[in-house]
Amino acid sequence: MINLILGIVGMAFILVAFILDEFVKKFNQNTIQYNVFNIIGSGLLGYYAFISGVWPFLILNVIWFLTAGYKLVRILCK
Repeated sequence: MINLILGIVGMAFILVAFILDEFVKKFNQNTIQYNVFNIIGSGLLGYYAFISGVWPFLILNVIWFLTAGYKLVRILCK
C-alpha cells in the first residue's frame, strides 16, 4: 500500500509541475522549483515502476529524472 501512495504522490508532483507551467508565468521549465518537482515526481514514480516490475515506465522515469537533474544543475551553475 505504501508503494501505491508513493506512486500517487510522484504522479501528483509531475502533474502539478505541468499545470503550473501552463498557467503560472513565473513557474516554468527554467525554474528551480519546476525541475525539483520533476525530480521528486520522477524519482518516486521510478521507484514505483521498479517495485512493480514495469520496465518501460521505469526507463521513462529514469530518463525524466536524469533530464530534470541535468537541467537543475545547469540552472544552479549560471
